[in-house]
Amino acid sequence: MILYSHPFLKKNRLLILLMMISVPAAGELKIYPFSEAFRIGLGPPVMFFFLLFLKKEFILRAGFLTASAVLLFRTGIDLVMFHHESILLSLQRHFPAFIYYFLYAYLFDRLGIKRYRDRSIAVGFSVLSIDLLSNAAELFIDYLLFAITFSFGDVLEIVFIALVRSFIVLSFLNMLKLNEAHARGKHITEQNEHMLMLVSNLYEETVYLKKTLNDAEEATKESYQLYRSFKQMDSRASQQALKLAGKIHEIKKDNQRIFAGLSNVIIKESPKDFMSVQELVQLTVRINEKYALSLGKNIIFSFVVSGDHPPYHVYTFLSLINNLVSNAVEAIEEAGSVRIELIRSRKLIELHVFNSGRPISEKYKHLIFDPGFTTKYDKQGNPSTGIGLAHVKELINSLNGDITVVNERDGVLFVINLPMHELIQKG
Repeated sequence: MILYSHPFLKKNRLLILLMMISVPAAGELKIYPFSEAFRIGLGPPVMFFFLLFLKKEFILRAGFLTASAVLLFRTGIDLVMFHHESILLSLQRHFPAFIYYFLYAYLFDRLGIKRYRDRSIAVGFSVLSIDLLSNAAELFIDYLLFAITFSFGDVLEIVFIALVRSFIVLSFLNMLKLNEAHARGKHITEQNEHMLMLVSNLYEETVYLKKTLNDAEEATKESYQLYRSFKQMDSRASQQALKLAGKIHEIKKDNQRIFAGLSNVIIKESPKDFMSVQELVQLTVRINEKYALSLGKNIIFSFVVSGDHPPYHVYTFLSLINNLVSNAVEAIEEAGSVRIELIRSRKLIELHVFNSGRPISEKYKHLIFDPGFTTKYDKQGNPSTGIGLAHVKELINSLNGDITVVNERDGVLFVINLPMHELIQKG
């Protein structure tokens, strides 16, 4: 039989070990809010946070081991500092501290603080109660062992110390919750950005699919006309033409089903399908900053938005701008800049995307929007797909717009002109 340790078991054992080291050390770290005679040990707050992350079944074991570690640690300090000190006497003097820490863990477990860790007020009162009860037990053991008596002022001091330690615990707990909320919010934002780009890519594919449907329709008509032309002259050729028309028709039907499925994802609009232009451009910049880093390129992005813009359809806009900006990133070899500018002029919008890459040769300008054409190669000499700009061109044509490319002194500028209503109506 093969024995192995479960990951959770390893994690809790590691936490207990760290707890046995940290709590005794933190107990010797003291803060003095008023004078040297008034001190507050930090061991209990540190113990609280370790207990908070332990599984319930490990809490009592951790409390016993940590209390033992505190007892041995303080006894060891006595032996080092006072060589004539009796071990038994030192253990007896620090035994009340053992009771304090073990009872602290026991009460933590019995009160079930982990169940309502998100309720700060409840946690605060619970920590205060645990500290006071543990202190009361420690004082009682001190009284039994050493007949030590305490004044009313001493009791008030203990209550105040418990209040301060509860405040410390609540402060760190709230900081922890804020950090978790920030991390969760960042994760949700990244997920939303990923989904937006995913759906915009699907939208982009529907543009080509729609073109394919139109081409298939035309091909079906032409092959049927070919069948009718051959029918009077060559029955065999006419049958082949009819068979070809049937196959093209089947391809068209399959594409229609795919197009309908994609449209169900994209066309069902809600207020979330429209965003302000600032948000859309910022999203594009953030995504392409990551893309540039993944390619090992140092690229500075900037953008300017001129004029008043209504909320634009997310997927249509991102399909346009993201392809142009990612193409700009690929056009820059190692370092450079990408500038985005959006201008509104009455019922038209003008989108500029500039990159500081090499100018495009005049003989290639009329080819760069053709599917499959590319002048970009990776370090291994593999060409890019040459699809990005073709997608943009097709999408712009479907939106009744136009795109031009201009070589400037320090780079290349792409300019898109579109009727504004094409971006604010259903995409």
